[in-house]
Amino acid sequence: MSLTQKIVLSMLLGFAVGTLLNLVMSGGIIAPTSVEAVRYYLIDGLFDTVGQIFVRSLKLMVVPLVFVSLLCGTASLGTDTKMGFLAGKSIALYMTTTALAISTALLLAIVIAPGEGIDLALASEFDAKNAPALKTTLINIFPSNPVAAMAEGQVLQVIVFALLMGFAIAQMGEAGHRVAHVFEDLNNVIMKMVMLLMQLAPLGIFCLLAKLFAGLGIGVITSLGAYFMTVVVALLIHCMGNYSALLSAFTGLNPRRFFINMREPMAFAFSTASSGATMPVTLRAVEHNVGVDNRVASFTVPLGATINMDGTAIMQGVATVFIAQAYNINLGIEAYLTVILTATAASIGTAAVPGVGLVMLVMVLNQVGLPVEGIGLIIGVDRLLDMLRTAVNVAGDGVVSTVVAHSEGLHDRDTFYSEAHSER
Repeated sequence: MSLTQKIVLSMLLGFAVGTLLNLVMSGGIIAPTSVEAVRYYLIDGLFDTVGQIFVRSLKLMVVPLVFVSLLCGTASLGTDTKMGFLAGKSIALYMTTTALAISTALLLAIVIAPGEGIDLALASEFDAKNAPALKTTLINIFPSNPVAAMAEGQVLQVIVFALLMGFAIAQMGEAGHRVAHVFEDLNNVIMKMVMLLMQLAPLGIFCLLAKLFAGLGIGVITSLGAYFMTVVVALLIHCMGNYSALLSAFTGLNPRRFFINMREPMAFAFSTASSGATMPVTLRAVEHNVGVDNRVASFTVPLGATINMDGTAIMQGVATVFIAQAYNINLGIEAYLTVILTATAASIGTAAVPGVGLVMLVMVLNQVGLPVEGIGLIIGVDRLLDMLRTAVNVAGDGVVSTVVAHSEGLHDRDTFYSEAHSER
């Protein structure tokens, strides 16, 4: 079996085993003492331990991979000023896709109206966290201590330091070439480590999904079915429709081939619900499967994993309409435009905040005067939807990277259409 087939099989097995365990434990089939034993030793013990080790192993590679790969890419650009244009183009594209995503979600939610007839007694308490001020966010992008930034996993700060060091190496002539060769060899070593960790992916993914569905079950979906399905449909339209249209319009590439080439990072993203943890796999696929040059991918992929919030923006759009309908509050066209602008701007402004999706949703609800307590209505299914929207975010990282690379003449079409990696 190929690695992709193993990953898909482990996802299906994890869902089946987790759902079965949930039914057995909640259906009174076994004694309460046995339920506690299963939960303690198997679910919170074995499954959680192996799953957390897998996620930590992926996160282990993020900082060294971002730093070394981006440094190599910047240094290889030489002494020209292409990086500035590349950065501006990437950020503009990411913000455009985010605005498109939330517009799609709002339109679909208005048509489907998932919040009509909702029992507000279902709402639970929600402790809203305040987003940092824009000034604080901008200042925090620049590191005062690069070692501390790496230790704390501050990806935007690592990106800035890698850009500065890479640009300095490019200015150093022969000495710079010697240093660059060392980092290129180190980059190959790190990519080899990523490949080794990917062999453990089926086991880690099985444990992650088995624990998740053993705790949630499928009942949580049925209680909020209309909201859940609206978000899922919006995610599918944006991923398969909007992304495909952008890819075809700007590059002329086959969207179906693109999604085949990106299947591994999307599966990883779905399983881990973390764009950051999936970043090493995404970068490898974007370079070796999609054909994006390292000089582009080393910048656009880490940046996208940090600021690209298309999936989260879709959740915010649907959730805003859902909460407004649940509380019988009518939103006008101005409110919807405010939602689009707020969510698009916040996709960068709150990038480094833990739990960014809910923080951004609080900002959006406050802007249009909706009760923040309404978030309690959707918390039950948010974990499952987080998996789906993370997979969409990763696909967006690949699309933007491909479009930018094509515009810079740094995309290899032969690699994109190669059958070697599509059969792996």
